[in-house]
Amino acid sequence: MTLRKILIASNNWLVQQARRRVRPEHLLVLLPRCLQRADCAQAVVEDLDACQQCGRCDVAALLRLRDETGVRFRMAGGGRAAAALTRQPDVRAIVACACEKELAEGILAAFPKPVLAVRNETPEGFCRNTRVPIARLREAICALVM
Repeated sequence: MTLRKILIASNNWLVQQARRRVRPEHLLVLLPRCLQRADCAQAVVEDLDACQQCGRCDVAALLRLRDETGVRFRMAGGGRAAAALTRQPDVRAIVACACEKELAEGILAAFPKPVLAVRNETPEGFCRNTRVPIARLREAICALVM
């Protein structure tokens, strides 16, 4: 097990044991830009609602999950952009979906705010057309929302 995996697993365990809950408007779900298909003509990094919901990537399913849970979903173009989003004063907890490297760095950057980390799936390699395990993301959201 790598140090990153240990950090992520330990962090998730600690956050879940703390049983801290926040209102939906205070939870931020951070997503990586690589979830959108590389050949998609719609730019959804700034606005997920710009998605045409063609079904070729997970963005349409994420929009349904966002609407169902009432939490804020944002796509970040990198670690610095994600860290800036976590520093917003109304953000009290974070669910982050990314690769292990970004998750480990994000957990440290967001401290002391609680972060539940969900590793994305990389069927075409890192940073290209990645996938979100929607069920695990939903579980993480439910674990933090009151």
